[in-house]
Amino acid sequence: MREYLENFEQNYLSVYATRSFQSRGRKIPEDPDELRTHFMRDRDRIIHSEAFRRLKHKTQVFLSPASDTFRTRLTHTLEVSQIARTIARALRLNEDLTEAIALGHDVGHTPFGHAGERVIQKYLDPSFRHATHSVRVLSAIEKNGHGLNLTYEVLDGIAKHSKTGQSSILWNEKDKPATLEGQIVRLADIIAYVNHDLQDALASELLLSSDIPPRLLDVIGETHSARINTLVLDVISCSKDSPEIGISEKMLEALNELRAFLFERVYMHPDLQKEMTKAEGVLVALLEHFEKLLDRGEPFPALIPLVPHDDKKQMLVDCLAFMTDTEAMKIFYQIYIPKSFTWSVR
Repeated sequence: MREYLENFEQNYLSVYATRSFQSRGRKIPEDPDELRTHFMRDRDRIIHSEAFRRLKHKTQVFLSPASDTFRTRLTHTLEVSQIARTIARALRLNEDLTEAIALGHDVGHTPFGHAGERVIQKYLDPSFRHATHSVRVLSAIEKNGHGLNLTYEVLDGIAKHSKTGQSSILWNEKDKPATLEGQIVRLADIIAYVNHDLQDALASELLLSSDIPPRLLDVIGETHSARINTLVLDVISCSKDSPEIGISEKMLEALNELRAFLFERVYMHPDLQKEMTKAEGVLVALLEHFEKLLDRGEPFPALIPLVPHDDKKQMLVDCLAFMTDTEAMKIFYQIYIPKSFTWSVR
């Protein structure tokens, strides 16, 4: 079966596609699987990993929303995967590699979204980035510290999936994904989050439809599905028969404008920031507690696996980033909130 799939890749995929049998391999060599290609195995390992399951209870934008219709880090990941696979299939690129990168791209995210990232950057590691930590999670923390032994191409795409700032370029040579499949995921990530964060903001009534700049609606569409469709079609059109994934200048400007609008009106909204400040306080308190446990050589809460490392700060980074929102709150309550005392009446 695997040979059939590899022949399909060889004969059908674009000349610019990454073929699984030409992978640069794994850190620890493995025998080929009977049924699956290298990238299919990586995708399956990520789906079955603990880190992937934990995304269910990690914040996307709204902390512990009252409604289950709001996105979590897991639903965001699934939406990125769907958009990325659609683009990859249209361009005859490697859909399995694209899916593996998309499913693994956010497993290194902290609890409480970017609030957790800020705490780690302030107190432990100024260079901390969730993309880099995703690679560490999959390579050195999963499977009791043994890692999943993923291929170079998957890890590269995960490490380089994140575009920051309002740059008019998608990447420079230093942070450009090595494969077109990795480049697709970077764009799919942006397309997914700006659109679903906008939809969630409208559903929460932080925004009204009339707040959205009309020029944005004119360019990318008036509905959620229309906006995604417009952007996906543009990426496909600009990338067809090309050695690089692209997007038109018009659409990239619209994406950057929408992202800036969301930062101003949603991500920095006083109500959200108030809750994020509380979340940061929870994580700082947990960090202080975990540091004392390490210094005393005392056991950590059973929920948190302690991966040995020469650098104490790295161990603390791993502990904080590992937790879900719900676990962080549970441990915080256990440590800092007094319990009611039950009197025995005789």
